[in-house]
Amino acid sequence: MNSPDEPLDWREFLARPLLPAPAQDSLDHLAHSPVLITGAGGSIGSALALRLARAAQPGLILLDSNENNLLQLERTLHAESSLGAPQEATLWLGDARDVDALENLFSQHRQRIVFHAAAYKHVPFLEMHPLAAIANNIFSTEAVAGAAAEHGAHVVLLSTDKAVEPASIMGATKRVAEEIVLAHGGTVLRMGNVLGSSGSVTEVFARQIAHGEALTVTDPAARRYFLTLDEAVDLLLVAAHCGEPAVLAPALSAQHSIAELAAFMARMLAPDRQVPIHFTGLRPGDKLEEKLWGASERAELAPARGVIRIQPARPDAARFARDLASLRAALRVSDLSAALADLCALVPGYRPSQTLLALAQANRDRACV
Repeated sequence: MNSPDEPLDWREFLARPLLPAPAQDSLDHLAHSPVLITGAGGSIGSALALRLARAAQPGLILLDSNENNLLQLERTLHAESSLGAPQEATLWLGDARDVDALENLFSQHRQRIVFHAAAYKHVPFLEMHPLAAIANNIFSTEAVAGAAAEHGAHVVLLSTDKAVEPASIMGATKRVAEEIVLAHGGTVLRMGNVLGSSGSVTEVFARQIAHGEALTVTDPAARRYFLTLDEAVDLLLVAAHCGEPAVLAPALSAQHSIAELAAFMARMLAPDRQVPIHFTGLRPGDKLEEKLWGASERAELAPARGVIRIQPARPDAARFARDLASLRAALRVSDLSAALADLCALVPGYRPSQTLLALAQANRDRACV
């Protein structure tokens, strides 16, 4: 039984063995390699930053555009340092799309490994802000991957299972980001949903329970791959050791019901009352289930590392570059219709939601007035 202020034991919900911790060679690989983390103030970025800082990772650079998140991370690092925990890190407030800032960072600090965690991730919200999703998820990745390649650094992209046969602008932009990183020789890690992360469904459920509200779930059949935050960090450390173009995913055999997650949290956080669950229906961009690899991809299990190695279908490089340039031009003039057409060309099989198509039509109508 947990009070609302106590962390939940997610292992009880997952009811599976945790993924294996990274082998020593993965950790040794990082020991003398200056590291940059973009999106370092987010849940996964900050957890990775703290893990590396505690190990006295040399040349640790923490980049985030969110002032409050970066300030909180700085305070946490300072608190750990004052307690005697080793930490060595440089915090950098800035945007991962800023090519000049990235050049400055790499020239000054000579990072050899980049964990690119900066991204927009909320599926229904981004359906209403598609140009922002394209700008941040695609072109920040292009800027980071390009700067890293120029300076001989290896990029590990924090991707998502939503990039597989995407139904959302978020998933489609992350699929393009995957291809950009692969084209620059980097490694892609497709993650599932991370329990307890900022802005996740668990945060929503915890708030609803605390306020005495019903829990809202999209559909009784909705299921997702779930990971703990520690597992997510471990997977990133394993991916960093790959050192070559590859797509990896956690070796998870089954998804969990979101409704069962809601019921679990209600039992743990409000054991003395019945908490109803209301089903609201799938939102734009939502799926009932996600996949870690698609029908056109092949997967190979590497159980000792806790990862699956995936062989994606790679696009023609010249055509991909042309479509990406066209998307950049559409973004520059805020032409959503053209941007969506380019995105569909970049991600075969992606079909924008009706919400997105209506938004594009509204933009065209305004342009004609």
